[in-house]
Amino acid sequence: MRRATVLLSASLFTLAASAASAANNATPHNLILFVPDGLRALKVTPETAPAMAEVRDKGVNFKNPHSLFPTFTMANASGMATGHYLGDTGTFSNTIFTGYTSAPAGDTVVPFLENDAVLGDVDEHFGGNYLNEETLLKLARGKGFSTATIGKVGPTYLFDHTDRADKAGAHSIVIDDSTGARNGVPLSDDMKDALTEANLPLTAPSRGDNGKAGDAKTPGTTSANIAQQAYFADVATKVVLPMFKARNKPFVLVFWSRDPDGTQHNQGDSLNSITPGINGPTTMASIKNADDNFAQLRKALDELGLASTTDIIVSADHGFSTISKQSKTSPSAKVTYADTPEGFLPMGFVALDLAKALDLPLFDPNDKNAPVGANAHPKAGNGVLGKDPAKPDLVIATNGGSDLIYLPNKDKKLADRTIKALLEQDYVSGLFVDDALGRFPGTLPMSQINMKGKAATPTPSIVVNFRSYAEGCNEPTNCSVEVADTVLRQGQGMHGSFGRGDTMNFMAAIGPDFKAGYVDALPVSNADVGMTAAQLLGLRAAANGGLEGRVISEALPNGITPKAVAAKLVSKPAANGLQTIVKYQRVLSQRYFDVAGFPGRSVGLDEETGKQKTAGR
Repeated sequence: MRRATVLLSASLFTLAASAASAANNATPHNLILFVPDGLRALKVTPETAPAMAEVRDKGVNFKNPHSLFPTFTMANASGMATGHYLGDTGTFSNTIFTGYTSAPAGDTVVPFLENDAVLGDVDEHFGGNYLNEETLLKLARGKGFSTATIGKVGPTYLFDHTDRADKAGAHSIVIDDSTGARNGVPLSDDMKDALTEANLPLTAPSRGDNGKAGDAKTPGTTSANIAQQAYFADVATKVVLPMFKARNKPFVLVFWSRDPDGTQHNQGDSLNSITPGINGPTTMASIKNADDNFAQLRKALDELGLASTTDIIVSADHGFSTISKQSKTSPSAKVTYADTPEGFLPMGFVALDLAKALDLPLFDPNDKNAPVGANAHPKAGNGVLGKDPAKPDLVIATNGGSDLIYLPNKDKKLADRTIKALLEQDYVSGLFVDDALGRFPGTLPMSQINMKGKAATPTPSIVVNFRSYAEGCNEPTNCSVEVADTVLRQGQGMHGSFGRGDTMNFMAAIGPDFKAGYVDALPVSNADVGMTAAQLLGLRAAANGGLEGRVISEALPNGITPKAVAAKLVSKPAANGLQTIVKYQRVLSQRYFDVAGFPGRSVGLDEETGKQKTAGR
């Protein structure tokens, strides 16, 4: 019944949006999707980011934005690229368990997906398209649009990841960190000639000092990602846009700005200190850097005479938080490690703590399944637990503000023991469990947050959200702090949690198919970005799954404006009284998840929330 309602709602939005844009969209306009990775909504002001602030204030201001949970880059890229939630795309985080050993990822079952070669390998294993849904650029390319995707390696390629250089026909232009490298997407001869004529190299520059994360004793970077992103912006404005102009047909351009994300991760302004955290001068320089790139794109549109025929959507993939490495309950925080300050959580603390609680051997899937010894932690935080690492009982995919746990054998008793162990840790704030394993007190089913669908990749058994809180300023989403399972240090930056600091991303739009000076109070999400972009371009995909976003009809001229209502889900209490709560908004049958966790342990979810009981069904 719910699926029928969803399909009906989607149809209503499609019809409304079609009517709203049909008059001036007989020939589709151009589209630019600009993604300022990790940009917090309330950090954008006329002083900090004037170009993006102008689009927000003169175009559409999406003041109620939502990242998809888990709030990671590849997860949200999959939503923007397909219009589907993670239960359909299978991109449950940046690092996932694939059930096979990926050679390009370093011979591991838990590949990090921000890598072109890894994406190709995972595609090959899962029938040629691991997303199991068609992407925006593939659809556009098939309809004769000029297509290009430029920027941060991983999400950039995801927008047309099944396009292979050895295939006949038109290809998308792909320019990312790996351009010119052996494992990068090859450049066409036309692109090579155009880059050379523009005096731009055929190999993308590295991040340089911006790529230095430091360690427990050495601060990370104090430089924004200037040089690399200047190259990407020059390629877009001096080569790609003029090329598209000369072709005289509609185009789609995705520009994925690594800043402010990469700089916020690595910033060295706050070594081992919560303040200023990700609000120091290096972060502010990275926000300005992304804004400068965006301004350069808009200027090029003006100079080429393309501004009046080009829609622009700006959507960050997620918000951001400062890292905390502190816990009073974790056994691993009481152990000494060579690379971890005394009393701090080590990388891989979930794997370490569960190995102890479940009395299972721990092996490192990023070190040829070597046993993890005393006073050591897994190299990348990931872990496989069980007597035989080749046939694990439990797999932990470490990601940052949340982790994924897989039970390959679907052992319900082991799931129960694992959940009880996690409920004892003060760094946990909310647990979501695969519906197939049953119901467990203190947890909610993954289907309730759109993580159960038609995914081709293995579905996580348990999603662990980590604690977050606000410290350092009066605006919680700008001063969110979260426990994070990462190699990065306390005081540096991370995301991935279900706190509002991570789910509140910056979103705005401007162009001939959008209203001007419009403040949209309705909730919108990155899945809506994918659906709306496809609608504006007149594209339709034969969807495999039904977990889709909606067309943002209220932002389009003459589009309908539906109503939103607030609601929440509350689990049954665990033995220690903890309840997983999800606060969300609903537009017809579409849910927008604001915040989730245990009351008092997630930014945006205070203690009082837990006192109001509703059914978790």
